[in-house]
Amino acid sequence: MTDNATTDFVRGAQDIVHAGQRLDARGWVPATAGNISCRLPDGRIAITRSGCHKGFLTRNDVITVDLAGQPHQPDNRPSAETLLHCQVYRLLPDVGAVLHGHSVASTVLSMTEPSPALVVEGYEVQKVFEGQDTHDAAVRIPLFANDQDIARLAREVEPFFADMPAGYIIRGHGVYVWGRDMAAALARLEGLEFLLACVLERRKLGI
Repeated sequence: MTDNATTDFVRGAQDIVHAGQRLDARGWVPATAGNISCRLPDGRIAITRSGCHKGFLTRNDVITVDLAGQPHQPDNRPSAETLLHCQVYRLLPDVGAVLHGHSVASTVLSMTEPSPALVVEGYEVQKVFEGQDTHDAAVRIPLFANDQDIARLAREVEPFFADMPAGYIIRGHGVYVWGRDMAAALARLEGLEFLLACVLERRKLGI
């Protein structure tokens, strides 16, 4: 590995560690749930290895994989959901970071919503999503059935990538969001989680 590649990996790993701490502080990645990744300048994907608590990540908990999800070091074990991260990078070349969290709001709403998508409208925070410049618009967040066959799940999700500005939710599981870099991805995740919390609270109030 060249000096530049090593430096890029260290920076990417630091971004992932900091993102993990931020998600953990908000209760969005309980236990060992969730995955965090970023695209490195040389095309490698830096991602959390399987089974790590995201609030206590170190650089050693970050590995690299190729766009097919294969680790560059054979002894490194990526999460099975790595394929969903790689799918985003493959289909959206401008994306630099992907976040996957398991909040209470996303889990409960996705298990109780009968329609194929959650729709939010009227919230100022919607402007955090690409292409949204007014609170008057409706933002559709697709819901997909949970599936332990990740390759099959990826095939279900793929046709919807042209219209998922706020990412998507796997029912009873969690959210996937992305952005041009880690800061943008974090902003979108925080925006989405705020909206989901609002929807959940309104439903509790019966409004």
